[in-house]
Amino acid sequence: MTRRQASAVLRRWRIVEIEGWDAGYIDMLGPGHIQLDRDGGEIRFGAVEIGLDCSYGPTTAHFTFQGHDEMTEVSGDGDAELEPDGTLTGEIRFHLGDDMPFIAKRC
Repeated sequence: MTRRQASAVLRRWRIVEIEGWDAGYIDMLGPGHIQLDRDGGEIRFGAVEIGLDCSYGPTTAHFTFQGHDEMTEVSGDGDAELEPDGTLTGEIRFHLGDDMPFIAKRC
């Protein structure tokens, strides 16, 4: 039996900044967040709701996603890394669309 590696990024993170978007948009339909779980996760901000398929390192996550931005289907990939100050930084990359750097804090 192979034991899964523990990761310090597994939890719910509050998105506090996404390059190019103000806090009003990030929290439009509720607090923007990224949830990283052993079996996947989700990201919600603005009108974006995406499900994640994740792989983890001790302080990192890489993910692919599918979901919706308003009524439009979206997909892509991204990554996240735990910084020394305890924040999570990363990027959400929409297929044929925007690259969105983000900063998140522990909930």
